[in-house]
Amino acid sequence: MSHPKQLLLDEYEALASQIAYHERLYRDGVPEIPDAAFDDLVDRYQQLADELEIPPEQRIDQTPGVDHTDGFVQVEHRSPMLSLEKISPYRRDGKGDSLPSLGQFLSWYDRRQKDLGIHRHEQLPLLVEPKIDGISVSLLYVRGQLQRAVTRGDGKKGDDITRQVKSARAVPERLDGVRGSLEVRGELYWPLDAFSAHNQKLILFGEKPLANPRNGCAGLMKRKDPEGLHHAGIRSFLYQIPWSEDLPLPTSQFEVLQWLKHCGAPVYLDEIFLAHHPHDAFHYCEQYAERRPHLPYEIDGMVIKLDRLDLYSRLEGTGHHPHWAIAYKFPPERKPTLLKGITVQVGKSGKLTPVAELEPVLVAGTTVSRASLHNFPELERKDVRVGDTVFIEKAGEIIPQVVSVDLDKRPINTESYARPTACPACGADVVSEDIFIYCPNPSCPHQVRERLRHFASRGAMDIEGLGAALVEQVIDKLGVVSPDDVFRMKEADLAGLERMGKKSAANLMKSLQIAKDRGLARVLVGLSIRHLGTTMAEDLANHFESVDALLDFAQRYRQGDPQAIEQVAPEKGSGVIEGMARKTADSIFAELASPSVRGVIEGLRQVGVLLEAKRQLSDAVVGVVGKSFVLTGSLPTLKRDEASALIKAAGGIVGTSVSKKTDYVVVGQDAGSKLDKAQKLGINLLDEAGLLALLRK
Repeated sequence: MSHPKQLLLDEYEALASQIAYHERLYRDGVPEIPDAAFDDLVDRYQQLADELEIPPEQRIDQTPGVDHTDGFVQVEHRSPMLSLEKISPYRRDGKGDSLPSLGQFLSWYDRRQKDLGIHRHEQLPLLVEPKIDGISVSLLYVRGQLQRAVTRGDGKKGDDITRQVKSARAVPERLDGVRGSLEVRGELYWPLDAFSAHNQKLILFGEKPLANPRNGCAGLMKRKDPEGLHHAGIRSFLYQIPWSEDLPLPTSQFEVLQWLKHCGAPVYLDEIFLAHHPHDAFHYCEQYAERRPHLPYEIDGMVIKLDRLDLYSRLEGTGHHPHWAIAYKFPPERKPTLLKGITVQVGKSGKLTPVAELEPVLVAGTTVSRASLHNFPELERKDVRVGDTVFIEKAGEIIPQVVSVDLDKRPINTESYARPTACPACGADVVSEDIFIYCPNPSCPHQVRERLRHFASRGAMDIEGLGAALVEQVIDKLGVVSPDDVFRMKEADLAGLERMGKKSAANLMKSLQIAKDRGLARVLVGLSIRHLGTTMAEDLANHFESVDALLDFAQRYRQGDPQAIEQVAPEKGSGVIEGMARKTADSIFAELASPSVRGVIEGLRQVGVLLEAKRQLSDAVVGVVGKSFVLTGSLPTLKRDEASALIKAAGGIVGTSVSKKTDYVVVGQDAGSKLDKAQKLGINLLDEAGLLALLRK
């Protein structure tokens, strides 16, 4: 029997893996669980760390809001962008909806009066604002012109997303009548109608919809190529001016919002409330919850601020949050229902995922009969059992999930759910990696189906007309099991399938011909290789240029060639593929070196699929073809995506990080660390005029 301390240590280590996993998903903009569930994991982790007396330096870093993405220049904030203290729900037993506490809020208010030396009978005016569920951004305007946009990051420094924000047209490029300099903070968000339209397109192409507008917005703002972002419809609300120079400003938060509106900035003046008594402020928050379902954007609570700006500097705050504001959080709708069974899904990479089969229940406007259990450690942590009454929420109001169990209603003789030891689809013995369980059999029928769906999806080979329903038919009736089989299908065979016909079959054959020319990066995405997403696929394709060079390298890496390992995953610094850590490289190159993946690639070669990096060389320029360029800073007239397009059209390669193999660094205003590295390495520097001159050769 295990020692009690060892059981706690096992749980502690499992929680560390889960938290790290969910942090990665959050930063990638595809979270599986809502913030409240993540907070519960962190709370339990910290509790165990305290009980086990784990030193602070050995605990995982849970700095709120860390969102740095490799490839983005980090900028230090003039003053910290801190998260807000929250009024926590008073009922945390998992039963029913929980509500924020008036007592907690009044306690916060009393402390502010004491901090300021104000008599308890003297009221502090409070401004109540909706808490937009988006991503925080800091905007620098110089003489009214937008110069830079930076994410909140870890509160001290954030990622420069100026190109993305400008391309999305999410904030004003200019503030009317502003002659001085100022920093404006606000929230980028995705309006519900635009977000819904985007998700409908994803579903139409057989792709997984985004979990919620906030994380979808975060994902768009971290796209390295921001071209076309304005079609997404990202918007903003601006609400704070923490710094200004040569610019007289109002003295209250209410007046600041009015001033920003006068300058042409998007603000939410119609939604705010100026309260002269704390009970009135709290009551407004409670009433506002009824308006929440009718708003055109997501909010997850309210923000209550001291209205007088001169008081802010007199309140010290903490390293995590200021003392001049507090957040009132809305709880998600939570409903009880019966857990009738637990099934296991097999994904395209072989990952086994438990799914709850439920007695149908209405949650957040839709009927839910299935809900995610995410992974087996999460299922075990919640101790979910068949026959339990469970509470259901929708993560981001979209994806149903089981959040807790009503233990008072647990039937007698229920049993804990045992992790599967064999794949439910093919019977192969499962393998474990991190917190997940995988089926290692590439011929597993469920994997085959999911891989083919993914291969045909818009993000991969974009085969128009080959949706999920048709994939099922071509597998069952035409014997398609591999991506190369897709390109071997005959028009006559397709025409005989249900709901097809001659015209649909002919159109699909045209789509297949077009898809053959997508290029190496899209093929790599379509192969469903674990840890290999779109950006890394593009980086691999651009670096190795051909599939033969990539496969040769993968073989050398797999065999332990020290030069290959140092090239992509050195012990210190970053390798030639930005963002590729050693563990990621081990996984990706192991699959690329495997006989199954090599067999698929050889099959694609035989049917004429382009297996080289695809570049537009119609305007190729001698001296530019094959040369590597990195851009840093803001150019005078060209946007970053415009400059990148010109370089690519001339035959050049646009990278995201500076290395010895970089040929040119194009330098604009506010160039960051890339310029410093280029100078140290002695790399050729170009300004915009020099770049244009080179491209005209």
